[in-house]
Amino acid sequence: MVNLNSLGCFVVHIAFITSLSFSTSQSHINEIGNDITNNALFIFGDSTVDSGNNNFIDTIPENKADYKPYGQNGVFHEPTGRFSDGRVITDFIAEYAKLPLLPPFLEPCIDYSNGVNFASGGAGVLAETNQGLVIDLPTQLRNFEEVRKSLSEKLGEQKANEFISEAVYFISIGSNDYMSGYLGNPKMQEKYNPEQYVGIVIGNLTQAIQTLYEKGARKFGFLSLSPLGCLPALRAANPDEATKGGCFGAASSLALAHNNALSNVLISLNQVFKGFMYSNSNFYDWLQDKIKNPTNYGFKDGINACCGTGPYGGIYTCGGTKEIKEYNLCDNVEEFLWWDSFHPTEKIHEQFAKALWNGPSSLVGPYNLERLFNNDIKSMTIADVVDVPEIDHGY
Repeated sequence: MVNLNSLGCFVVHIAFITSLSFSTSQSHINEIGNDITNNALFIFGDSTVDSGNNNFIDTIPENKADYKPYGQNGVFHEPTGRFSDGRVITDFIAEYAKLPLLPPFLEPCIDYSNGVNFASGGAGVLAETNQGLVIDLPTQLRNFEEVRKSLSEKLGEQKANEFISEAVYFISIGSNDYMSGYLGNPKMQEKYNPEQYVGIVIGNLTQAIQTLYEKGARKFGFLSLSPLGCLPALRAANPDEATKGGCFGAASSLALAHNNALSNVLISLNQVFKGFMYSNSNFYDWLQDKIKNPTNYGFKDGINACCGTGPYGGIYTCGGTKEIKEYNLCDNVEEFLWWDSFHPTEKIHEQFAKALWNGPSSLVGPYNLERLFNNDIKSMTIADVVDVPEIDHGY
């Protein structure tokens, strides 16, 4: 899973050395952005933000989205590996920051002048989650270290440190640890109670954040977990609760406990780590309100998946590449919150990206992403970047 640049990419690298040129995406800019400094964006996570890394690994069909009808609308009109009918949240964030679409790390012959996407559909914070089928978070961190070393070789240590410290690091991961790693794993449930397991996931996520900080990262964005029990797949798998009009409570409780624990960790890190700044989100409440009141936000259906089969469209068949080949596809995806059994539509991705970018403090804080990209924060120095104790976490 390591992306080694071939000699064929030499010209791209020379261009990178000569000038750190940044592309600009103009649509929505007048509506969203002000004067952006074009800081780079590095993305870590799972299928919520995967831009196509799983296209390049050997995995099961459930962890791939490089087939129709994925990517049927938006700017692509064809499958890209994104688990959406079009773009995902980080595509919009990059757009608002006047960056191009960020390539997946495993795509051949890419440069890192705007950042890169390390995310992998099905990945978890824990290496044990869907092990062998995904690029887990520890591996994503090792891939980032490869990028950091490449930048140092091309720019020199000082300029590379400046580049790394000014970049924004967006992290969206954890759902798979709870859905498949815990609720789908009876042995794990026998070994740990929910509180203990959340502690393990949060402990490893905290360690990952600290590793990035030690490498020079200073500005972080986080997508909190959604109410997992309300996913069409979880409703379909737990019909007793769903028939009463509710969501699968055990899954949503794990997500809420994770979000609360992460919020407390980020407050602590902000107090301990010099120059540490972050933008955290309240995706749980934001999405839950739309699930309960879809018509208030321009949707008609907050429960069923546009693409899938069975109750709520919750049987994960979208695309017909899985064990069950037949699937249903809605006529108007704009009316739906959920694209497939697990993932929201592009419309939801765009709406929440806007909220993260410059939304109110009830949704995002203590900084929104616009402020992080605009450097509307306490200034940083190179001394802040390099004067960090080295801790070996085995990454």
